[in-house]
Amino acid sequence: MATPRALLIVERIVHRRSFARAAAAAAVALLLVLATNGPAAADFRLCNNTGGRVGVAVGYKDGDGWATEGWWNLPARTCETLLRGTLVARYYYIYAVDYDRGGEWSGQAFMCTRDKEFTIRGTEDCLARGYDRTGFFEVDTGEQQTWTVQLTDSNEQASQRPAGAPPPPPGTPPSFMAVPPGQGRPPHPPQFPGSTSR
Repeated sequence: MATPRALLIVERIVHRRSFARAAAAAAVALLLVLATNGPAAADFRLCNNTGGRVGVAVGYKDGDGWATEGWWNLPARTCETLLRGTLVARYYYIYAVDYDRGGEWSGQAFMCTRDKEFTIRGTEDCLARGYDRTGFFEVDTGEQQTWTVQLTDSNEQASQRPAGAPPPPPGTPPSFMAVPPGQGRPPHPPQFPGSTSR
């Protein structure tokens, strides 16, 4: 039979090994937390700063050509990430409709949409392909890596900052755009291949 002193030594060795395993597991967990809580991912976000629910569609050009996607349904005073990752283009296009009070955020950049959830490639011949032809407004991100568009009520200031967003450092270009309804029209509508303005 082992002596009490030998049992105590064995117990300490086992305890130290368990502690070392637990410490290693804690270190791995800490690294994972730090990796996921690092700098915010570069995304294209939209905030609904109105008192009603809105439906949102987005258009953009990537390596495969023009695409439109929708619908994101945003309750009042909420934000949603529409596109995840570093922005692939400088210009994005938004169309939104206020479900509760009517009205829309639109423009002169015509793209294809439909009433149900969609991802549509191309901007040409929307009606002939069985889609709606919808006017989107242009968002110039200035080649920022992340951008937030804010839909506002028509009586709100267009220069407000997203809820909870810190002010940018002096001299930094803005990374958000506030748009009241009916005023998202670009001064010179872009022309897309195969589409014409109404």
